[in-house]
Amino acid sequence: MSENRLDDLLRAGFTDRLGEQDRKLLARRALLKAVGENPPFHLPTCWWYVVPADSYEGLFAALNLHDRVPVTFREGLDVADLPARPHADPVFITPEIDGWRLIFGNLDSVIGRGWDDMTGAVERLSAHCGQAQMFYEDFAGGADIWMVAEAGHIRRRYAQESTPEWVGEPLPWETLAVDDEDFDPEFDEAEPDEGTAGAMEACEHLSVHPRPVDDDAEIRGHGWLAMSAPQVGHKALEELARTQP
Repeated sequence: MSENRLDDLLRAGFTDRLGEQDRKLLARRALLKAVGENPPFHLPTCWWYVVPADSYEGLFAALNLHDRVPVTFREGLDVADLPARPHADPVFITPEIDGWRLIFGNLDSVIGRGWDDMTGAVERLSAHCGQAQMFYEDFAGGADIWMVAEAGHIRRRYAQESTPEWVGEPLPWETLAVDDEDFDPEFDEAEPDEGTAGAMEACEHLSVHPRPVDDDAEIRGHGWLAMSAPQVGHKALEELARTQP
């Protein structure tokens, strides 16, 4: 099957009907187009999940994602701006970055912004992938959140909107509030498990910092676009069909 034919299929939205051979050709196309591609080192997201690259296949079941299509890094970055259908939105799973894969795009509609939605997603991801992380930072709204889950349970969690909340045993790399150089026990108070790291610091220790991704990061394979509902195809996702210069 020629690349032009593949592009026609992508434009027409038939990717959910492709056979295994054609899916392999799509994967080959994405890998070939990624050769020589300058990876982006500033991922456009304030909310993302992370799973290990060697067990990432479990994320599709964990988040109920369907009809995945192989894409390059560049093709998946604008996932939030790609057309959606009623009750179905595209989600981007990045190529492997230093042994991890990031998940982002339309999470507010695919997962939901409720606290139970957010925590439930990271717990399900960890149950399917062994471990998972979630990071959320909203300067305008004053939210700063990160979570680490293993085997379906939250191991460590930090959340701040008005007052900070710490849950779980501190991780080995954390600085506790009582050990911080600016902490004065005469005037300051802190819980025994209270740390000092926000989401942007935590992701550096735990997996991958997306803003920016390290210049020396090892990036492997292709990414995926997947839909939040089955059998809707990818019609009108024109970014997929653009030829890289």
